[in-house]
Amino acid sequence: MQEEIIISGFGGQGTLFAGQVLAYAAMDAGFHVTWIPSYGPEMRGGKARCTVIISDQEIGSPLVRRPSAAIVMNIPSFEAFEPLVKPGGVLVVNQSLVPQRSGRTDIRVYYVPATELATQMGNVRVANMVCLGALTKALGILPVEALEEALQNHLAERHRQWLPLNIEALRKGATFVAGNHKETEGTPSNP
Repeated sequence: MQEEIIISGFGGQGTLFAGQVLAYAAMDAGFHVTWIPSYGPEMRGGKARCTVIISDQEIGSPLVRRPSAAIVMNIPSFEAFEPLVKPGGVLVVNQSLVPQRSGRTDIRVYYVPATELATQMGNVRVANMVCLGALTKALGILPVEALEEALQNHLAERHRQWLPLNIEALRKGATFVAGNHKETEGTPSNP
């Protein structure tokens, strides 16, 4: 088993942090893991993405050209990575910021109003955790509880006050996906 995942958005949306949480959770669960960040020089507001590879065997290369899954937090990320997801893969779209729909019939697409859900929870900055919870539920590679443990075990002390909100956001994303809010094989869902 090997999952190659891209998490992409604007700087400041927490894409790199979401990738770190996923990588820590997989590593703590005994998987081989790589995490590689990539961001533009402008940081907040510029392009930001990371790749995470999770495997039950040694990883030959950390490069991801055709991801098996992706989270796209904004329109440029959707346009860049929706065509690259492997057939049979998973795409989680932050529907709050991406009005486009995928025309692909060979992947599972989940439209999650992550920014709206995060705002309702009181902090728009946890939209990344909503999407990560959704991806984890959709992929089934790790339970959401593994992400919660990774947050508890690896979150920096200066950010500990945000732990309960991040955990709530992970659960909200997983619950959203479990509640049949998906688009499969090009059939629109009811968001």
